[in-house]
This record gives sequence, C-alpha cells and structure tokens, in this order.
Amino acid sequence: MSNQDFIELKEERESLLTKFESFKARNLALDMTRGKPCPKQLDLSFPMLNLVSENNYKASNGTDCRNYGGLDGIPEVKKLFSEYIEVSEDEIVIGGNSSLNLMHDTIVNAYVYGVSENETPWGKIPKIKFLCPSPGYDRHFAICETLGIEMIIIDMDENGPDMDQVEKLVLSDDSIKGIWCVPKYSNPTGITYTNEVVERLSKMQTKASDFRIFWDNAYNYHHLTDERPELLNILTTCRETGNPDRPFIFGSTSKITFAGAGLSMIGSSKKNINYIKSKIAFQTIGPDKLNQLRHFKFFENIDGLDKHMIKHGEILKPKFDMITKILDKELGGSGLASWSNPKGGYFISLDTLEGCATRVIALANEAGVKLTPAGSTYPLKKDPKDCNIRIAPSLPETDELELAMEVLTVCIKLASIEVL
Repeated sequence: MSNQDFIELKEERESLLTKFESFKARNLALDMTRGKPCPKQLDLSFPMLNLVSENNYKASNGTDCRNYGGLDGIPEVKKLFSEYIEVSEDEIVIGGNSSLNLMHDTIVNAYVYGVSENETPWGKIPKIKFLCPSPGYDRHFAICETLGIEMIIIDMDENGPDMDQVEKLVLSDDSIKGIWCVPKYSNPTGITYTNEVVERLSKMQTKASDFRIFWDNAYNYHHLTDERPELLNILTTCRETGNPDRPFIFGSTSKITFAGAGLSMIGSSKKNINYIKSKIAFQTIGPDKLNQLRHFKFFENIDGLDKHMIKHGEILKPKFDMITKILDKELGGSGLASWSNPKGGYFISLDTLEGCATRVIALANEAGVKLTPAGSTYPLKKDPKDCNIRIAPSLPETDELELAMEVLTVCIKLASIEVL
C-alpha cells in the first residue's frame, strides 16, 4: 500500500465508523461460521425419503435392510461410492453419516491396535506427530488436539502442501505418523493438488513404516464451474510406487444429500480394509442399510450423483460470485486483503494484513456477523500471521450474504487502519 492510499484510507475512517455504527444499530444476526448446506440444497434430496417402503426394502443380493448385518455396506452402495472415491468395491467400507467419525476412529484404532497387525500401537509410542497443511480444516486439527498429537504446520500454495518441507520431515522423524490432506477444492483455499504433489506424497521415503496419508476428499464432486480439475488417484499412485497401504481415503454425502443423515465411506488397500473391518466388527452389528438403500435408489449410479451435484452448484455459484464481486469492488487493488476464487468446494479463503484477522472477526461479531474464529484454519487455533479468515457462503440467503460481506469489508478497512 502506498502512502497516498493510506492517507485516503485514514480520511475514509469517519465514514467507515458511521457505517459500522449503522450496522450495529440494526441488531444483525448473520452466521457464516460453518459450511452448512442451505435449505434449498437440503430440499433437493427430499424425494429420497419416499424410496424405501414395506414393499421395497431389500438390497440387490436379497439382504433385508431392516435387519442386522452387512458390516461394510450393501453391494450396490459399495459399487456406487467406490466410483465416487475411486477405489474398487473390495477396497471400501460404508459408514454412517459422518466421515469425521471414520477419521477419528481410524486414528483411535491406530492408537489401540496399530495401523496393521505388524505395527506398534501408537498409544505405546512416547510422541506422535502429524503434518498439517495450513490453512486447513479445523476439525482435523481438533482430532489431533484431543488425542495429544503434536501438529506441524506445512505451508500451502496453489499446488498443495510444500513437498520440500514434507519430504524432509518424514525422512528424518519416525514419530511423524500421518498427514492431513483435503486434496480437491481444499478447505479453505479451494486449490486442487497437482499431479506432482500427489506423486511425491505417494513415493516419498518415510522413516516411520506406519506413516499414513489421511486423504479427506470431501469435495470431489462439489463443482462450481464447468472447469473441473483432475486429481490423480492416490491409491493407484501409491500402489504403483510400492506403498499400497499408505492412504486412507474418506468421503461422505454430508453436503450432497442430508448433512445429518447421509453416508460416509473409507477406502484403502484390501489389506487395510480387511484390518479395518476386523475392528469395526466389535463396534457395530451393522450400519443403517435402509439409508444406504435410499441413497442408491435416489442416485442409481455415479452419473445420477453428478447430475444432483450440478443442482447444488447452481444454488451455490451465485453466492460465491457475489462475494468475489463485493471483495473486488471494496478491496480490489487496495493491498488490504487477498482471497481465493475457487472452482469448487465450500469456502473462500481470505488473507488480511498481518495481525488483522482477530480484530476483523471481533469487529464483525460486534456488528452482528459471526465468522469462524481467528486461527481456526491452523493447528491449536494459532495462525502465525493472524491473517487468515475462512468465508462460508453456503448457509445465508443471498440478501443476508450480501449484507454480511458489506459488514466484513468495512471491518477489514477499519482493522487495517488500526494496524497500519
């Protein structure tokens, strides 16, 4: 920012404060804290509720979906979602509504049993560490924090995690047991990992023989444009580079059908899946197969799922476009902030001037706009530069979203004046 730009910004301060006070006087209550689907998105899946009845409750293999059993999912659903996460039908387990639950249980099982029969349980090792590409997904970091796992920040750029950092660390430290990855339309930046990044993750040498990639491909079909970046298949690539057991792949329908009543899935090598099933057998007698059947009858195949996701994109894209338009108008060229322009996913990542994010979020909250707490996109909620803000456009109505962004841009300008 030039001196002239700063002078002009200071002169604008009084009008900014007037706008800010007017927002406060309106007693706003706008929530942009999480990437929840909006009601219009949830309405898209209502027909699914009528697809199972007293005359229609059996799976393709004759399984009575009302009863126990089917630990890893009914056949037609395994086939559908094996295509969704790009594994084979014997490399997948279908879970309940939460992929986060599967991620948590996978790590807890590693603590109790080890990641395979021949590996030491992590709970018997003095210190466990995870690599955390940041900014990233706060709930990944919360799992580590809860279990006392030390987190190491890895820088992110437009290609994915900084692989020079990653390769150096995993080669020298056998207490590093995993890395969190949101590889497509990453949370919150919206980037998709390049082929080079995927290949390097697959073939890199690690000091820990039980190092695992936690591949949370939550947004694989969440496109906002016709331009769909390709993501290299992590399981195939790991198999080709001699590390077939390295990745755990996660997905869900939480933002596809009903957020609280969807399906989740984990994919991995046949060896890993058999081991996972041996542990799940002590947790449950079987999943909700009626819900699985509903999902299959609703989508029928992967093309049906893709067509459904186009409808989601038609609802979401105008919201993302509006945010970009307001940011360009109010902050473009100012040097006060930069932001992502994702082709898919659920978030926009905005970076303020260093040391501003906490103040921006506090001001916005004072004016009635709730944002994800500052630092949430970093381990232990500590953003080293205090600059990253995750914007979640999905839940608010369009007019509410427009107003929330007007508030946010005023708060960014006010906080910038204070810092400068």
